[in-house]
Amino acid sequence: MSSILQVENLARSYGEKELFENISFVISKGQKVALIARNGAGKTSLLNIIAGLEPCDAGSVTNFCKDSFEYLMQEPELIPDLTVFEAVYSHANDIQRTILHYEHVICTEDKEAIQKAIEAMDAIQGWEYETRVKQILTQLKLPNLDQRIRELSGGQKKRVALAKTLITEPQFLILDEPTNHLDVEMIEWLEEYLSKTSITLFMVTHDRYFLDRVCDEILEMENAAIYRYKGNYSYFLEKQAERIDNQNKEVERAQNLLRTEQEWMRRMPKARTTKAKARIDSFYDLKTKAESKIYEERLNLNIEGARMGKKILEINDITFSWGNNTPILKGFTYIFKRFEKIGIVGKNGSGKSTFLDIITSKIRPQKGHIQTGETIQFGYYKQQGLVFDQETKVIDVVKEIAEVVKLGNGDTISASAFLNYFMFPYPSHYQPVYKLSGGEKRRLYLITVLMRSPNFLILDEPTNDLDILTLNVLEEYLATFNGCVVVVTHDRYFLDKIVDHLFVFEGDAVIKDFPGNYTQYKIWSNERKKKEQLQKRTNVKKTETEKKIVPVTNKLSFKEKRELETLELEIEKLEAEKSGIEAGLQSGNLKPEELTQHSQRFAALLIEISDLTDRWLELSERESSLI
Repeated sequence: MSSILQVENLARSYGEKELFENISFVISKGQKVALIARNGAGKTSLLNIIAGLEPCDAGSVTNFCKDSFEYLMQEPELIPDLTVFEAVYSHANDIQRTILHYEHVICTEDKEAIQKAIEAMDAIQGWEYETRVKQILTQLKLPNLDQRIRELSGGQKKRVALAKTLITEPQFLILDEPTNHLDVEMIEWLEEYLSKTSITLFMVTHDRYFLDRVCDEILEMENAAIYRYKGNYSYFLEKQAERIDNQNKEVERAQNLLRTEQEWMRRMPKARTTKAKARIDSFYDLKTKAESKIYEERLNLNIEGARMGKKILEINDITFSWGNNTPILKGFTYIFKRFEKIGIVGKNGSGKSTFLDIITSKIRPQKGHIQTGETIQFGYYKQQGLVFDQETKVIDVVKEIAEVVKLGNGDTISASAFLNYFMFPYPSHYQPVYKLSGGEKRRLYLITVLMRSPNFLILDEPTNDLDILTLNVLEEYLATFNGCVVVVTHDRYFLDKIVDHLFVFEGDAVIKDFPGNYTQYKIWSNERKKKEQLQKRTNVKKTETEKKIVPVTNKLSFKEKRELETLELEIEKLEAEKSGIEAGLQSGNLKPEELTQHSQRFAALLIEISDLTDRWLELSERESSLI
């Protein structure tokens, strides 16, 4: 199998922080490889180095597929003044240039240019390519193709960049958090698209179902080194646990041996032989190994929550819409129960985040009212996140909230120890916020929400930008959280582990309360769709059968006789109009706008003639059967 990417002895550091050192790996043609690491470990830096956007300190990267290579960045860079259509077709290849030129000239009245553009499209088989592109654009639910990039939301820009990346069908594709800002329907489409294609893939993602179903190999970057697992995410979890167990045992053996060597060092004579010097060097190597950090995935997150009374949150007959748009809520009523955990799913724009703002009284409904229990203390983790002062030290961010954090068992820990629990090592506490990675900032924001001891957690897309280890820790905390949880997320794995039931935003202010997790809902939803399709086919067949059954005993009414007499004249008139339009379309003398109008009228005539002919045949058969 030929190599697509070869990384040899790569190293990168920022100041005193070493991201990785002396890492090497190879990706072969057709492989789909995922990179897993903690936030701040250098995942995005590694992708940028491979893509040629960032230098390395040592080592080399060889990309054997530069001529057919695409990189979807976590924060895509698009030209603000381009339209969506222009941005998607902004690659400089012959097919896209030809399609872009064709789309421009058909808006003009230059017949010669239009004819040449059509011929150019025929020559490169551009019609098929354009159809495939439009299918991708449809699946990603992009906004108006004439809209400017600067007018789009962050999520819309991500979808434009994804479409731009996919339509070129590169042989080698690098994706950095491709599922961020996509709803579940789009994620499942992308999952299926990538799993079926023969493309070579290297990606970073926190979506564990996506990773499990798309990738066949995983690279784990831990303690500045690379570990390779030939299998999907489920296989990785099993083998990672074995690796950690083996490493911990090696550290324990080194610690036991170190005690013996330390005693020898204390008793060692001043005269040092060559053999003694070798043993001294070995001692320091052993000391380094014995002091290696033992991997600990379990973190104590048993934070005390505020006492919760009998009355939690009652929503009564709520109605809300933005302006004259489709309503988000219409007569919605729900009484929250103690300790329940609700997941909210639905398409982007269906009103999920707005719903969270309404129940926390950030937005007032247009109708209905909300009653919140006196003991309820919300902890609201918003999608936009907390805006930090970038110059503030990490430790000062949490100390502004509390100097100590009270745990569920009555103990207290310092703000510094609490940060350490959340994988912020002590040396990082005094660095400014601007030095943190995007994922580390999100983790810091999560800390500021949890340490306020809420008893009703509202989480809006908490999984975006968090690493898998942090997600596992958060899931364990929420599973035993002594309060209510409402979470909006597109992370299906997260929903399956946490929620008791779902609010499904189906659109048009329809909210279904489904008793189960996401996988159970998906199974139920697929079965419902199958039944609806089967019923639809049954109804169509029934209708077709009923149309064929023409009563032969009933005579034509006076009105039907008159209708039969005029139908033939009407059909002849429409046929004549159709022939005239057909001749005009073939003449080549029509202006572009006339061409469009005539084509639309021609299509309408075909339908109208067909309907009238069917009616004429029905009446004629009934009349002849009575003769």
